[in-house]
Amino acid sequence: MKQISNEFSGVFVCLDKSNVDTDQIIPKQFLKSIKKTGFGENLFDGWRYIDEGSLEKNKSERKIKKDFILNNEFFINSNILVSRENFGCGSSREHAVWALKDFGIKTVIAESFADIFFNNCFKNGLLALTLKKNEISKIFNSFDEGSPQSLEIDLINQKLYFGVQGISFDIDDYKKNCLLDGLDEVGASLKFSDQIRSFEKTYKKNNPWLFK
Repeated sequence: MKQISNEFSGVFVCLDKSNVDTDQIIPKQFLKSIKKTGFGENLFDGWRYIDEGSLEKNKSERKIKKDFILNNEFFINSNILVSRENFGCGSSREHAVWALKDFGIKTVIAESFADIFFNNCFKNGLLALTLKKNEISKIFNSFDEGSPQSLEIDLINQKLYFGVQGISFDIDDYKKNCLLDGLDEVGASLKFSDQIRSFEKTYKKNNPWLFK
């Protein structure tokens, strides 16, 4: 039985590029904040705009590249990004995931991911799915730049649907459960707060010299 997740399903957009690095996702000049918001307007800044961006520039005065897919009126509000291999390579900046989420992307699908970026996705509630090359090609082949289409994701049963086709995917159980529960690693740990307190109490009782 399908159990579609509205959180991670939606309109998809295809970015036909390999080795998309974190500086392309969010350029270094915008990494001036440790807040997780405010980065979305500069996502893929070098590809979305004609001029080079900076924090001092007014976005409304900048000229966009009309041929870049995320500037297409049909995909401005897309929440699923599909790309090629080695997505998120380069520096380990967590801001890259923050920028994607702040833009509205909830799911990234690719042939492969850089390890640090992949783990940062799940730490921030963004679903990163790895599919086989031929499966990615099927999605790209169905993509129409003149007509938005949706992908449905059944996270519980680990199945992705587009049209009449279904694709199974693998995901670590811990990562999946955190996404389903809306928890980060700290939140997942706090589910065991009673056991943690019990352990601390017993440990202190058995090793009192450590707490003098």
